[in-house]
Amino acid sequence: MVLLRLLYIGLVLTSPPAVILDCPAHEKYRAEHRNALSRQKLSHIYPKHVPLLTTQKQNPTDPPLSTNFYDPDIPRLYPEYDDDGGVQCPPHTTPYKLVSKIDLRVIPVLSLLYFFAFLDRTNIANANVFGLQKELGLAGTQYNNALTIFFVPYVVFEIPSNILLKKLKPHVWLSGCMFLFGLVTVCQGLVQNYGGLLATRFFLGLAETGMFPGSFYLIGMWYKRSEAQRRYSFFFGSTSLAGAFGGLLASAIGKMDGMRNYAGWRWIFILEGTLTCVVAILFFFLIPDFPENAKWLSETERTYVRGRLRKDQGRNAVERSIGARDVINVFKDFKIFVGGFMYFGLIVPAYGYAFFSPGIIQSYGYSRIQTQLHSVPPWACAFTFAMIVAFVSDKLKHRFAFTIFPICIAISGFAILLSVHHDRDVQYAALFLVAMGTYSAMPVIVCWFNMNLGGHHRRAVGTGWQIGFGNIGGIIATYAFLDKDKPEYKPGYSICVSFICLSAASCVTYFVSILVQNHRRDKMPTDLGMTEYEKTEKGDMSPDYRYLL
Repeated sequence: MVLLRLLYIGLVLTSPPAVILDCPAHEKYRAEHRNALSRQKLSHIYPKHVPLLTTQKQNPTDPPLSTNFYDPDIPRLYPEYDDDGGVQCPPHTTPYKLVSKIDLRVIPVLSLLYFFAFLDRTNIANANVFGLQKELGLAGTQYNNALTIFFVPYVVFEIPSNILLKKLKPHVWLSGCMFLFGLVTVCQGLVQNYGGLLATRFFLGLAETGMFPGSFYLIGMWYKRSEAQRRYSFFFGSTSLAGAFGGLLASAIGKMDGMRNYAGWRWIFILEGTLTCVVAILFFFLIPDFPENAKWLSETERTYVRGRLRKDQGRNAVERSIGARDVINVFKDFKIFVGGFMYFGLIVPAYGYAFFSPGIIQSYGYSRIQTQLHSVPPWACAFTFAMIVAFVSDKLKHRFAFTIFPICIAISGFAILLSVHHDRDVQYAALFLVAMGTYSAMPVIVCWFNMNLGGHHRRAVGTGWQIGFGNIGGIIATYAFLDKDKPEYKPGYSICVSFICLSAASCVTYFVSILVQNHRRDKMPTDLGMTEYEKTEKGDMSPDYRYLL
């Protein structure tokens, strides 16, 4: 029996890729075969139940068996890569090898890009520990104002940035923006007053506006929905790694205090900004473009990648420009607004932690260097937990539960911080829960919403909207933790809990809405007389489209 099972699986794994035809006979054959296996309880045992390698028809109504038709429920070595809907993989490679090739070219480069973006955005928190406010003479909420002004251009130009990304090609637009925000970071280390700090923070937000939505948009055009979460979480995990690395780097750079008459906080900006500019020049040649223009893939490989994505997400209309009418049409879908609130609710605690956790840790009585070092472990744990959540989410091909569970962990962390004020170890442990919960839920939310948008035009606009609107929460976060509330920060923690609950409610709303739409489309007639062009224009609003739950 075991020998037969192994032989059967071996036949499946070594047989050529199947060509699954969209015809009633195939559908009938699949249904009858699954029912037979269910009745006899002999699933995946006897090869005779699935005629794999024969050239004769058993019945005139059956599909031609020479197409090598097989049951999709048979276990395979790499099922997430094999299930490509009959799209033919080039003979010189396999789906698994090709996706691995894409992984090595797309994910590390974009992760490093956002690593530097988040590092240059939040290193002001580390610089503040080394005396930024004191040297520049900042008083009252001036430091908070400097944090806030970053988000003004960052929010406004998200959607235009994604449109420019499509027009100019990703390697040009993203590497150019990266060089600019590295240069602005260097200038930030040279400012002499409050006005100079405000100006550099404004232009830093303008230069960074395309990094996050542009990278998410680009990743979404390379992967199927069922395999995207691990990639998104690894990319988003670069924020956690940047937080951890930023603390380590600041603890070392801070020792340069007084070198060439520059304070330690100035060296943090100068050295990290210079490194960003150097890497940006290299990334001009390394950042991948869309699959249709990828020169590092052969023509047959590009055709296969486009085919598997079209089977999963529908046609994407990459050749078509995005106009004002497209933007308006996207916003006619109420789910677009729900997606914005899903992300908006988590941005408040995320930036609250990123900008103020060094100050919160310092209030526990640690020295400057100890504060920087103690800021590292929560970030490292957040990255690890986010990858575990992403792996399980992709394995189960489900997203909703993996937004709610991390959100509950984050709420529990803030609950501890609100109720415990005289136990440093417990308070520090609560920061782990906050970081792990918040930074694990965010990539799932963005991936879930982004990958459920069909077509280039809907995804470019929808992703830009979600990230742009969501980052308005960054403005709220910058005023949530004020000096006058030290060391308990009760108003800040309460604000964070409130917005996390808003995010959870939005996730539930989104889940119910796409569940209802999937059920409605299942009951609709399959042939509505729509052309392929009309389906492409509708994107995920097409009656053929099914949302990932």
